[in-house]
Amino acid sequence: MHVGVIGAGAVGGVIAALADRAGHDVDVTARGAQLDAIEQRGLRLSGHWGEHTARPRASALLHADKAHPFDLVLLTVKAQDARPALEANAAALPGVPLVVVQNGLGGAAAAAAQLPDTPVVGALALFAASYLSPGEVSITTSASTYLGLPQATDARPARPADDAALALAERVLGALLPIERTPNFEGAQWTKLIVNQINALPAITGLPVQETIADPRLRAVLTASMREAVAVARATGVRFETLLGLSDPLLRAFSAAPEPLARLLPRLMGKRMGSTPNPGSTLQSIRRGQLTEIDHLNGAVVDAARALGREAPVNAALVELVHRVEREKEFVAPDAVAAAVQAARRG
Repeated sequence: MHVGVIGAGAVGGVIAALADRAGHDVDVTARGAQLDAIEQRGLRLSGHWGEHTARPRASALLHADKAHPFDLVLLTVKAQDARPALEANAAALPGVPLVVVQNGLGGAAAAAAQLPDTPVVGALALFAASYLSPGEVSITTSASTYLGLPQATDARPARPADDAALALAERVLGALLPIERTPNFEGAQWTKLIVNQINALPAITGLPVQETIADPRLRAVLTASMREAVAVARATGVRFETLLGLSDPLLRAFSAAPEPLARLLPRLMGKRMGSTPNPGSTLQSIRRGQLTEIDHLNGAVVDAARALGREAPVNAALVELVHRVEREKEFVAPDAVAAAVQAARRG
C-alpha cells in the first residue's frame, strides 16, 4: 500500500519505519535536519519493537500523484501544527482515509471539519517514542494505539466512508503495531489526557518522567493536576475509556480518595514505564527548541473547565511554567515548581 506520514518526528517516524519494514511504499514529510538525515541515511528505528533502517521518500510536502495515489495517510504533527499541515498537504488528501494521531481533545473532529471530503479516523498512540537525533527514533515503552471515529455532528454526520476508513486503518496499522478499536473515542481522549499529565513536569524541570514521579514534591503536583483534570472531565459528563490500566471506576475512586492515597496512582504509572528514562514528548520539544503542545494538553483541561464556568488553577500554573521554560530557556527547580502550584491553588 502507498502510505503517507505527515510529520516524521518521534511517533510519525516510528510508524513510517514500521510501515517500511512491512513492505509498504512510504512517503513522509519532514523539515530541517530531520529531512536531510532521512534523505541521506534513512530513518533508523530502535527500541522495544526491534531495529530497522527505513528508506521512505522524504520531502517537505506529500505530493499528489494520480498515477500513484495514497491509500492511507497519517497526521502525526503536534496539535498546534495540525491545521497548517493539513492545509499545506491538502492536494494529496481528498478522498484518502486520514488517521489523526494526536494528543489533546478534538483533533480528529477538527480535521474532519477542515477536510469535509476526507474520511477521518482518530488515533491515540500510547507507546512512548523518542526522537534521539535527526534520522533516529526509538520506542522506550511499548503499548497499544487506540483507533476510533470523531463524534458525529449535524455538520458532519456519520458516514459509511468513515467506517470503511476505520476498518482500513485497523487492518493496515494492526499489522505493524498493537491496535485497539474503541467506540468511546472521546472517553479515550480524556483518559489519554490524564496520562499526558506526566508531560508537563519533565518539560518544566528537565527531569525524565520517572524522576519527576519519584520526587515527593513533584508527585504531589502531578497528583493534584490529575485529580483536577478528572474532576473537569466528570463535570462534562465524560465516561473514561480504559487505557493503560486507567478505567472510569479507578479514576473516579482516585478523584475521591484522600490525597496521600491518591499519590499511589502516579507511582503505579511510573512503574509501568519501565527503567528506560522517558523524557515525554513535551520535554523533547523543549530540548529541540520547538514550541510545545502544552496548550493542547494541560491547556485543554483549562479550556474545558472555563467552558463550564470553572477554573483549573493547577493545570493553568503548569501551562504557564512550561511557557516560562520556552521563553527563558531555563528549567525550574522542584521546590519552585511546588511553590508556584501551591500559590495558584490558593488563588
